[in-house]
Amino acid sequence: MHPASWRRYRAYGAGTLGDMGCHYVDLPFWALGLHLPSSIVADGPPPSDDYCPTGLKVRYHFDATDKHDELDLTWYDGDRSPKELEGISVPGSGVLFVGDKGMMIATYGDYTLLPKDKFADFKPAAPRIADSIGHHMEWMQAIRGQGTPLCQFDYSGPLTETVLLGTVAHQCGRELKFNASEMVCTGDEQATSLLSKNYREGWSVDAAAAANV
Repeated sequence: MHPASWRRYRAYGAGTLGDMGCHYVDLPFWALGLHLPSSIVADGPPPSDDYCPTGLKVRYHFDATDKHDELDLTWYDGDRSPKELEGISVPGSGVLFVGDKGMMIATYGDYTLLPKDKFADFKPAAPRIADSIGHHMEWMQAIRGQGTPLCQFDYSGPLTETVLLGTVAHQCGRELKFNASEMVCTGDEQATSLLSKNYREGWSVDAAAAANV
């Protein structure tokens, strides 16, 4: 199997969303203080039991919290793209923040404020986040008891769950209502069954033992 193509097979991967979602959804997740969505709906080609879609649009709805108002986060890949970018030259990938007064396209190396003429004289504030030392070094320092990684499990867990809920919504072909505290899709046994799986004998994970690692 070609090294990149394994992501297209449901037995091994979760398509482009599962591959790149945790990288790009990370930007709005961190910036806006998101946690887990309350509803998810996906639009793409008919779902397959074997293959992941080549183009997908997923809308995640987040209820209001003390950190943010209620909002929608929408994922696009393949032949899907946001209508707000029609006629605008943009990078091949990135994150679009849509606000009341304008928009911002952000990548991991740069950002662009839109419309450009409105923000031509914009002066960015001084950086408020220290430069990263790199996730490998963060991991090594955490092992030595010298702090915690920026993307530890209490953050990366909900981020990954959010991304994968989009793949479940596409497989089911309908809007899902997600109950995060119960880890179920309300009133939807099929969707809930896709949130976990039964391991074959000899490959199971002892949750209690894993928690003590």
